Parts: sequence; structure tokens; C-alpha cells
Amino acid sequence: MISRAMFSGLWRYRGFVLGSVQREFQSRYRNSLLGATWTILNPLAMIVVYTVIFSQVMGSRLQGSTATFAYSIYLCAGALTWGLFAEITGRSQSVFIDHANLIKKLQFPRICLPIIVVLNALVNFTIIFGLFTAFLVISGSFPGWVYFAVFPVLLLQIAFAIGLGMVLGVLNVFFRDVGQFFTIVLQFWFWFTPIVYPANTLPAPVRELLVWNPMAAVIGAYQQILVNGQMPQWGSLLPVAIAGLVCCTLGLQLFRKRAGEMVDEL
Repeated sequence: MISRAMFSGLWRYRGFVLGSVQREFQSRYRNSLLGATWTILNPLAMIVVYTVIFSQVMGSRLQGSTATFAYSIYLCAGALTWGLFAEITGRSQSVFIDHANLIKKLQFPRICLPIIVVLNALVNFTIIFGLFTAFLVISGSFPGWVYFAVFPVLLLQIAFAIGLGMVLGVLNVFFRDVGQFFTIVLQFWFWFTPIVYPANTLPAPVRELLVWNPMAAVIGAYQQILVNGQMPQWGSLLPVAIAGLVCCTLGLQLFRKRAGEMVDEL
């Protein structure tokens, strides 16, 4: 867990953290004519494609559901939340390398860097998921009060993602192949997670392997809430909670023990 000194350091440098998040968001669209409008247009285009192409043109339907937008909601629920996981882990595994000059020149709690990654990812996700929620309301597909079950699932996902990302980030400083390897793993991981296809379409032996995929339970929980309007099976998320706790603990220990060596390696 985060020690008191580490927590106080984060609080003391909260201005640096929030300023970094703001600067990155602004720099992303600095030389763009439409500016931050692209933050809305990109996810809006994704939602429109999933809805129009899959639900209307291709006539794709989710097995066991007669709702017009069920499959597009299923896709969005999986793809948008997977995007948050991929962004946090993908950026965390290179965050210390990307900020090598900053780490060498300034004395500040380096744990701020993974926190900045999470906050940046959450800013983007909030905008995207807000648009998706508006689509659910407009299309008459909003699941009601069950929708708020999304937030504990989101906390579990973030804990798992940042814990895994910190472990990868520290290892990647010493072994640069880690980042390259994880990029490949992430691609296979996406297709091994029921996002584009329902889990019940898989052969039974393959379906049994999904219990070893923590993101399958997380994505399944989102889909259960947003597509079926039902509470997720909280017991299925227990392995994810344990994995998140283990990854966060391991990541913090690696970081605290190797922080000095990391400066020499960068």
C-alpha cells in the first residue's frame, strides 16, 4: 500500500500532477483547427459506426436479445472500457522512460507519473463514456439505477490496470523488450476477451479458459449492466480484485526498491 510519506508527497505535488494533466490535454489539440472538439468527434464516430453499421446495415443481433441496439451497446460497453485499460497499461509501461529527463533533473515523488497517466486516461474516458451514456438515454436503452454499478467495476479495473502498468513500467526500464512484448500480448488479450463476440459462442474448452482472463470478468460485468440492465456477478470479480491488489503491491515494492537504480538506467 502507499506509505504515509508517499501519500504526503503526492498531496504536496498535487499542483504538478493536475498541471501535467491539463498541459497534456491542451497539447494534444494545440495545432488542430477543431481543437478539443476531436475528443467528442472520435468517440461519437465510433458509436455511430457500431450502431449504424453493425445494428442497421449488417443487421447484427445479440443472441438472446431482440433489442435493436443491443449488439452495438454490447460492442461499445466492451470496446470503450477496454480502451481505458489499454491506455493505462500501455502508457504506464513506458512512463518512466518517456519522462527520463524529468526524473533526472527534478526531485519529486516519481509515483506522480503513474497517477498522471491514470488521470489523463480518465479525462478521455469520462468524455467518451459520457457520450455513450447520452446515447443510451436517447435510444431508450438506459438501464436505470443499475447503471451506477459501473463505478465499483471501474475502480477494480483501474486498480488492476495501474498495478500491472507499474510492474511493467519498472521492468521496462531494465529490460526494454518488456514494452515491445506487452504490445503484442495486448493485441492477443483483446481478442481473447469477449468484446466483439459473446462468450457463449466460444467452444466449451476455450470458454473454460476465460476464468484465467481477469479482463473477461470486468468486460462481462460492464456488458451485464449496460446491455441486460442487471447487476454483475460480484463473485466473478473477486479474482480481479485480488489480482489488482497483488499487482499494486508488487508494483509499489518494485518501484520503491528500484527507484534509485532506475535513474541510473534511464
